[in-house]
Amino acid sequence: MQLGTRWAVGAAAPAALPPVVAGAVRDVEAELRVDGVAVAGWAWTLTWLEGRPVVELDDGTLITYNDAERSATVRQVGQAADDDDDY
Repeated sequence: MQLGTRWAVGAAAPAALPPVVAGAVRDVEAELRVDGVAVAGWAWTLTWLEGRPVVELDDGTLITYNDAERSATVRQVGQAADDDDDY
């Protein structure tokens, strides 16, 4: 059993995250900074689903991990599945 955790936007992601997922988190945070989004008080939530990390930002942005492909998918709030950003 793996326990999830929360961490603040801008803080280091948990070491247990696959590198591609941690990279996707950094990319989302960089995009928020470029867009000038006020993220004070925002946090990420890490949960584990069938042994795979699922990371969600307070605004609903979701990052999932495909262990077979060792890839991460970012889905923004209200974004259709076919418009996902893959890493």
